[in-house]
Amino acid sequence: MSELITPELVDTGLTADTKQAAARSLAERMVAAGRVTDLDGFLADVAAREAQMPTGLDGGIGIPHCRSAHVTEPTLAFGRSPHGIDFGAPDGPADLIFLIAAPSGADDAHLTILSSLARRLMDPAFTTALRATDDPAAAAAFIRGDTPATPAAQSPAPPSAAAPHPAAPADPGPDAPGPDTHPTAEVTPDPARNATAPGVGTHASEHPAAPAAAVPGPDAPAAHPAPAAIPGGSDAGARGFRIVAVTSCPTGIAHTYMAAEALRKAGEAEGVEVVVETQGSAGFTRLDAGVVAAADGVILAHDVEVRERARFAGKPTVDVGVKAAISRPAALIAEVRAKAAAGAATAPSAAATTATAPGAEPEGGEHFGTRLRKWLMTGVSYMVPFVAAGGLLIALAFAVGGYEIADAPSVAEHFLWTESASWAALMFQIGGAAFAFLVPVLAGYIAYGMADRPGLVPGFVGGAVALTIEAGFLGGLAAGLIAGAVVMAIQRVRVPDVLRGIMPVVVIPLISAAVVGFLMFVVIGKPIASFQRAMTDWLSGLSGGNAVLLGALLGLMMCFDLGGPVNKVAYAFAVGGLAAPTDGSLKVMAAVMAAGMVPPLGMALATTVRGRLFSKAERENGKAAWVLGASFISEGAIPFAAADPLRVIPAAMAGGAVTGALSMAFEATLRAPHGGVFVVPLIGSPWLYLLAVAAGTVVTAALVVLLKSLRRPAAEGSASPAAEQSAVPVAA
Repeated sequence: MSELITPELVDTGLTADTKQAAARSLAERMVAAGRVTDLDGFLADVAAREAQMPTGLDGGIGIPHCRSAHVTEPTLAFGRSPHGIDFGAPDGPADLIFLIAAPSGADDAHLTILSSLARRLMDPAFTTALRATDDPAAAAAFIRGDTPATPAAQSPAPPSAAAPHPAAPADPGPDAPGPDTHPTAEVTPDPARNATAPGVGTHASEHPAAPAAAVPGPDAPAAHPAPAAIPGGSDAGARGFRIVAVTSCPTGIAHTYMAAEALRKAGEAEGVEVVVETQGSAGFTRLDAGVVAAADGVILAHDVEVRERARFAGKPTVDVGVKAAISRPAALIAEVRAKAAAGAATAPSAAATTATAPGAEPEGGEHFGTRLRKWLMTGVSYMVPFVAAGGLLIALAFAVGGYEIADAPSVAEHFLWTESASWAALMFQIGGAAFAFLVPVLAGYIAYGMADRPGLVPGFVGGAVALTIEAGFLGGLAAGLIAGAVVMAIQRVRVPDVLRGIMPVVVIPLISAAVVGFLMFVVIGKPIASFQRAMTDWLSGLSGGNAVLLGALLGLMMCFDLGGPVNKVAYAFAVGGLAAPTDGSLKVMAAVMAAGMVPPLGMALATTVRGRLFSKAERENGKAAWVLGASFISEGAIPFAAADPLRVIPAAMAGGAVTGALSMAFEATLRAPHGGVFVVPLIGSPWLYLLAVAAGTVVTAALVVLLKSLRRPAAEGSASPAAEQSAVPVAA
């Protein structure tokens, strides 16, 4: 690998007066060095990244950066401006400009070097050294880490240098979180820090050794004194306060790692143990489940959505933008300690809790079953919004225009504003368009869960083929798994450096889409389609005892893990039948939704009739569970299951089985995939359907009250502090 920066990539007299001109001047040096193939294309990528969030940092630093297909290898260009350039930092213009360019397919070792450099920008000695030298070779050596940048070794800054900036970042105030998106989220090891300061930062046991070329981080500080006792919350005062943090930014190259470094240093200064997970651009390694469990508080510093956020549910949490962690890390630590002292906790959203069910294995699990479950859950979680939007629109269309609306002509050719039939046709056709994405989205995001963004193209292609050959939901599952496996196999192949930049945008999509398409069209698609048709015919012919048994089985699955993988398998099975509805598939959808409503409704009823068996927090959650259950949000029962799984989950499963069996026996039907009691007008035999839900609710409540009453007498009355803490509020 070439050196990250050479003297030719350094300009100690940068004359540009705007950030665009500065980026162009430094990028031209990259082009001359053969590191960038298309100047204008690369600058467009830099501008797109800059538009997401300004890249100026306190302390006179501008750090424009991007990942681009026009970059051949990880490269850094450095410029020093005599007068400063505005990069959007709160404290004014930047005189130290770092342009970081990473290829779209950069490997972990290369990006580890870039992340290490980003951390060094938090070292005042490093920035002082760069302001003090006019020699491009010396500046390049400082940046590479070839020459130690210690204050004693530096000469005075020349008069022409920009005005000195404070060593400690100023506090510009709170920083709002960025857009809610789902990019690649990864973690970069910091082995140098682990080697010198175990217990602070990412654990050394979790990561491989650092690449030899990596820029070393600052020396580890001396051991910090034990902090004062923290009121509230376990034994934090006796053993020292512990914080876990996640940092992430849209590109995941610079701000992600600078925020992590700032939090670590602030933790060391405050005598607080801070363990950081960087969801950046060089791999994603989760925090050890034991470390998360032992933490007293959480800091989420991010401008993109934190992956697997449900891991931190129930812990005092500070949620800010990534730049807040860079500019005011000590304030964030103080804030999370104050929240812990006040007993504040956060709850997972309904969407977040679907990723982690009670009794689920730790996120760090490595065996195939755990990984397969996560891959499938990724696909289902992205599919569900399409199900809700498309299915409810179709159901409303039937309610307004009747079932014959399915044969209406295209509204693009015939639409009358004053006719209800036209509006019904419009809703039906929009809903149908949304439903057409179900299988491709399922397949695409299963592949995404396996192979990250390179898996999207073959996954979507495979899902589209599954629709074409009528392989349905099962075909989508197979296509997603095949696409992810194909991409993972391609990524294992070593390629020349010259091809690395085009791998993610040309080579991987081309080869993987061709392979997946061939397999789905010619090899496995037709057998899956035949099985799908046979299963549909079987469902259509279900009656009597067989239907009742199927309803009971689906009810058990819906209530086993309350929104987890088993629940989602049953739900996806029912939704798949709505794409080509038959009498049997509509009965299945009704049974599944009815059973899914039972756990929160049962717990709400139990807390109402025998409140003394539950903690105060559980009684409050019971009030919210009425609404959640009525809305078909099974996750409303998770706080109860988390606190007492051996009693709550069996009771919920019993009630769900009763409801599913009765729904099938009553021959209730449902065309809407979601909505709970709010779509009762769209249910066939609605009064019998509600009777089935009520029966299951009573069974669940009676069983959970009975099981809790059998506990030893000491457990009666007010709940223990541990029980109080384990009940996670669902609604504010």
